Amino acid sequence: MDPRTPVVVGVGTITQRQDDPLLALDVVDLMAAAARAAAEDAGAPDLARRAGLILVPRGSWPAVDAGRIVAERLGNTGARTVLAEIGVLQTTLIDRAARAVASGQVDTALVVGGEARWRQTRAAAAGVSLPPAPAHPSPPDETLRPEVSIVAGEEVTAGLTSAPSQYALIENARRAADHQPLDEHRRAVARLWADIGAGVRHNPEAWHRRPRAEEEIAEPGPDNRMIAFPYNKWHCSQWNVDQAGCLLVCSVEVARARGVSPDRWVFLHSLAESNHVLPVSCRTELHRSPGFELAGRAALNLAGVGIDDVAHLDLYSCFPIAVRIQLSELSVRPGRPLSVTGGMTFGGGPLNNYVIQSTAAMARTLRHHPGERGMVTAVSGLLTKQGVTVWSTDPPGQGYRSLDVSEATGASAGAVPIVAAASGRAVVATYTVLTEREGPATGVVLADLAGGGRTLATTQDRDTVADMTEREWCGVEVALDGQGGFAPAP
Repeated sequence: MDPRTPVVVGVGTITQRQDDPLLALDVVDLMAAAARAAAEDAGAPDLARRAGLILVPRGSWPAVDAGRIVAERLGNTGARTVLAEIGVLQTTLIDRAARAVASGQVDTALVVGGEARWRQTRAAAAGVSLPPAPAHPSPPDETLRPEVSIVAGEEVTAGLTSAPSQYALIENARRAADHQPLDEHRRAVARLWADIGAGVRHNPEAWHRRPRAEEEIAEPGPDNRMIAFPYNKWHCSQWNVDQAGCLLVCSVEVARARGVSPDRWVFLHSLAESNHVLPVSCRTELHRSPGFELAGRAALNLAGVGIDDVAHLDLYSCFPIAVRIQLSELSVRPGRPLSVTGGMTFGGGPLNNYVIQSTAAMARTLRHHPGERGMVTAVSGLLTKQGVTVWSTDPPGQGYRSLDVSEATGASAGAVPIVAAASGRAVVATYTVLTEREGPATGVVLADLAGGGRTLATTQDRDTVADMTEREWCGVEVALDGQGGFAPAP
């Protein structure tokens, strides 16, 4: 084995459920605690302090160089820091860490992130002012930014500014493509989500420790209000959590020199990702994700295995449709466990940090099943970018390998132009209903135009909005008013 082979030797995850916000750790201290936990997990507490590279995915917090503040908390004075803005895959940071170690650029790297939104939520509820967030006067050594916006301007104009609203568009398109009746679809999605959520029983750091039954997920109610048809609260990623995670990556020679026991070692065999960006409304096949098919195939090929050779899965689980699409694009056989955390609704979905949590959980799983393989998937945006990694306690026969399949994804995906405020007749390609606390409020359709292209249109007519939650609207003909509104075609 090449002594520069990168290996994860320590993982640390922190879940803080402190109702008194003044007693709770802030987000940077949570991240620092996760980094210390990762070093302790490796049995080499000084490794975090010696890390030459610290990579952090941006969360909802304002710190300009959170990695530098984490380094200071660890007593690390020499690390290079990298911040990935929202819209950059977390697999990109894992790849950066592995490549830096394999090339000899650094001996040890930390990939660390976190959120403290529960602390903020509790402070707002109690009317408590929190101390100023930690800050660093200088920017990170490097900032990674998405090249283009993941949301089209027309989507913003139509009110599709939240993740649930956009994923709901994809979910409804998939139901129509499957020719699935609404009630059958509702039960199937709830059953899938209940199965994933049952995994919290085996995750001591899950945010919600009680699994939800299928009926609790499917039926709207006071604790499960509709967010964007067909999604209720318990279909959605829960990001108001206090969670942090860290992956400690070093070379095999450093692991040996520092006396890290081989039973701690988990190898990254392969990584593939697509960074092709196409807004939801422009996608030719709304119910598919060509990037996942290509990234999954590439990661498996690089690892020299097939999907059935992978014993353990954690499929990125922000919303049911993300998992449903991955099942088909990755050719996952029915009945397999799909999460090692309980999913982002129940295990917790810290913004832009879940993949660090899920990878840490996968590492622990593989340590209990030496020689078996695990796959962790990642999403950035609205099923916009896709990442796939394959792991094992056995070293990779050909060393760590990675591939970017963005160009191939762009070539296979195709694009449909969006027309603003069209008029005339059109056919609904997909739709959703946006809600307020009082109930359904705005119907949104993405409609195919007779002359080509698509348009987005909205209505607040109560009868129409109610009808959109009660019957299939994909394929329905609508009349567009030329000002961004629509009505059922006469």
